[in-house]
Amino acid sequence: MANPQSAQPQRPRRLVAVGASAGGVEALTRMAAGLPADLPYAVLVVLHMPPNAPSVLARILDRGGPLRAEAAVDGAPIMPGHIYVCLPDRHLMAHDSHLVLSQGPTENGYRPAINALFRSVALSFGPNAIGVLLSGVLDDGVLGAAAIRSRGGSTIVQNPDDALFSAMPLNAIDAGVADRQADAGAIGPVLAELLGQRNEVGDMEPDNTMELENRIAMGRRFSTTFDSEALGPHSGYICPDCNGSLIEVDSKSYRCHVGHAWTADSLLKARDSEIEGALWIALRSLREKAKMSRRLADTVGPGGMQQRYIDAADEADHAATVLGEQLSKTPAVGELRGT
Repeated sequence: MANPQSAQPQRPRRLVAVGASAGGVEALTRMAAGLPADLPYAVLVVLHMPPNAPSVLARILDRGGPLRAEAAVDGAPIMPGHIYVCLPDRHLMAHDSHLVLSQGPTENGYRPAINALFRSVALSFGPNAIGVLLSGVLDDGVLGAAAIRSRGGSTIVQNPDDALFSAMPLNAIDAGVADRQADAGAIGPVLAELLGQRNEVGDMEPDNTMELENRIAMGRRFSTTFDSEALGPHSGYICPDCNGSLIEVDSKSYRCHVGHAWTADSLLKARDSEIEGALWIALRSLREKAKMSRRLADTVGPGGMQQRYIDAADEADHAATVLGEQLSKTPAVGELRGT
């Protein structure tokens, strides 16, 4: 009789972390179809998704390729030959060869976030970690790819010409954190090629900043059991999520006191949204002021008071017209940066 312990599946000696955003379902489907049936790695997948939207991504990938794909379960062991897919409103992470689903603070406005996954894989698997960055906008995953490389791991990005949205792969390439480029359908053979390679790295010093950010992402919802002051100095900027002060982790990344994380590009994008919202509020307020002033003018008799209401209405209408004309001539928010 076989030893029951020998029948237990072995933990993966290497781990693949995959991140995608806009255009990601198409890229992930093609990637899954091209994975080898005997791939001895586990694959963890994060796709940006709305917090309350039901996700059928695991079923799509399970039907589309040779490997079993399933929704991640908190605390489950990570087994080779499996694809583990994120859930809405949960960070998907790895810790000591187990899956972690957390409601830690959003990163770049996302939960799940690619940076959170990549960072955890870098810390848990070091030189045995592989990061894959697919189609998407902005730069979530770039800092995570840098984390994987800093711990001796490898990174692959989707060929920008093959991606429906090329910004995310291009940002990784421009940042110098992409070891390889491949079309989505050809990533499987690249992973098979890496099977025979091993990154030789010496003893690495602990990265206190990376470890603290990893603990923050793994924390419970609204947890404050960490000291974000240890990450760096105050930046003078405000968090778009909570209006708290942002700590400057480095020149391109920030965290607030309750843990929300932002890259510089994502912070700029959030500011764009705030500005556009403020302009719409201003336009609406001017229209409402004009309408209310004319109504008040109708309620008083002829004289100075009526004329003041009419003048106020005319001024508000004029200002609203000028603002509307200028807005119509201005490129859409983010358009100048191609986002």
